[in-house]
Amino acid sequence: MKNVDLVIVGGGPAGLAAAISAKENGIDSILIIERDKELGGILNQCIHNGFGLHTFKEELTGPEYAARFIAEAKKLNIKYILNTMVMEIGSDKKITAMNRSEGLFEIQAKAVVLAMGCRERSRGALNIPGYRPAGIYSAGTAQRLVNMEGYMPGKEVVILGSGDIGLIMARRMTLEGAKVKVVAELMPYSGGLKRNIVQCLNDFDIPLKLSHTVVDIEGKERVEAVTIAEVGPDRRPIAGTEERYTCDTLLLSCGLIPENELSRGAGVELSRITSGPVVNESLETNIEGIFACGNVLHVHDLVDYVSEEAKNAGKNAAAYIQNGAARDTRTIAINPTGGVRYTVPSTIRPDRMDDTLTVRFRVGDVYKNYSIVTYFDEEKISERKRPVMAPGEMEQVILKKADLLERPGLKTVTITVEGA
Repeated sequence: MKNVDLVIVGGGPAGLAAAISAKENGIDSILIIERDKELGGILNQCIHNGFGLHTFKEELTGPEYAARFIAEAKKLNIKYILNTMVMEIGSDKKITAMNRSEGLFEIQAKAVVLAMGCRERSRGALNIPGYRPAGIYSAGTAQRLVNMEGYMPGKEVVILGSGDIGLIMARRMTLEGAKVKVVAELMPYSGGLKRNIVQCLNDFDIPLKLSHTVVDIEGKERVEAVTIAEVGPDRRPIAGTEERYTCDTLLLSCGLIPENELSRGAGVELSRITSGPVVNESLETNIEGIFACGNVLHVHDLVDYVSEEAKNAGKNAAAYIQNGAARDTRTIAINPTGGVRYTVPSTIRPDRMDDTLTVRFRVGDVYKNYSIVTYFDEEKISERKRPVMAPGEMEQVILKKADLLERPGLKTVTITVEGA
């Protein structure tokens, strides 16, 4: 049994930022466990630019962004092990892992940061009718094949789902010589960033069909054609609206799911909205000393926000190791309502928070000229008008510690969306 103060599960952007932050806050005994053969996580295959505008005030590619954090972690002599799979995390923070060189081994940690990232929804989760031929990929798998392995998944492509990876792969496949025929999206709005719709679809004349889904896949050995149809408000296909596209490849970009099997096994409470852990202002889960950050907590739109969140998780994990568990302090619930689907965090202990706290959330629909309104119990505290809000982009509210401490009887902070 090895003893380590802080174990970080995942060596992607969240895990690296958390480790660096913990080290800078006085923790020397840190171990990052990464299942891949290199650090950097999903960023290694994201060779497009657009990363780092908030963090570094310049535009970087995914590997460039990751390289800066990897270099910093190495400079600080933070230990990491690669090609290692964490099998189980106990509520006592005992971690069981395995790799080829050491076999099965255990590590006892004083604190754990969960930074496992997220995965894509598979075809099995989408219930698409039709045959089961070759040529159906998740957008992320296609991205890895093209950008890292040097393989081209196909030449004639239909994409289902308008998540950011799907939009970016529409452009990438086009640049590699494929013909992307259409991007179909089940919802009446895109799931990706507005800038990706402009740069990846509009600039290449790739049609985006909202409120459409795949209703049939043809082909025995390989995909030969895909039929899409319009859907009504109930998300069911409308008869007579079918359109058939011949193609050899179908890419699925139908949303991301936080990778939380380990969290569930440790007894961490998960949100039914995000599928990620429920956390407080310190990004601590219901299991004392287990923290979560990045896409394992909730799916982010920008990696810069992942790094910012992970930095806080690392700092708070360091404080927990040094000072132990917090005394019983007043807890205020955050109530998301009226179009706000969830908030991270879900609860706040004013005594434990920094001077300001960024509460991040997503809305459930497209809202134009609506306001984000914050209430302390029944008292309206702030109102910020937004020209457009969409589910594809995260929103935020900043709460001040002084405002919360001024109100010792405060029970609930409500964040909602209200019309003009």
